[in-house]
Amino acid sequence: MSGEQIFKNKVAESGILSLNLEDFYPKTDIAVFDMKDYLFMGLILKEKNFREALKQLDINIYRDKIVALTCSTDAVIPMWAYMLAASTLQPVASEIIFGSEQTAIQLQLLKNINTIQPDEYKDKRIVIKGCGELPIPEAAYIEITKILRPVAKSIMYGEPCSTVPVYKQPMQR
Repeated sequence: MSGEQIFKNKVAESGILSLNLEDFYPKTDIAVFDMKDYLFMGLILKEKNFREALKQLDINIYRDKIVALTCSTDAVIPMWAYMLAASTLQPVASEIIFGSEQTAIQLQLLKNINTIQPDEYKDKRIVIKGCGELPIPEAAYIEITKILRPVAKSIMYGEPCSTVPVYKQPMQR
């Protein structure tokens, strides 16, 4: 071979599938609808004023977005008020989720992860990518583990070159 050295990519040859949870991150913009903006003195919801404010609301700012419907103050909001807000937003929003923006991101991320077809990972060695650009909540790692454990040969966390074992299918006799 005249001094030539051949390098092999052992990771590529290992048959390990790398799964990046960032691929399941919501692609749709998220808008927050905060009930506090409709409270008198930041504490009291007045029905007549609230209904009028919703009629005047430019709902187009919520068009095709995931709406996080929340109240960021410690006010007591009647249930019908949340229902009325959801009813107003529903014709334009792609999704309405009760909670903060972070809650909306997490719930949509989990919903996207649950679109995985587990059979595509049957008897595969899988690495769930650990570090990335987006903040992936713990719930997403738990959810992917629950989906893949029944079918995967093994599940690891990290990068294909440096992993932490999470699950290994028992040897068949």
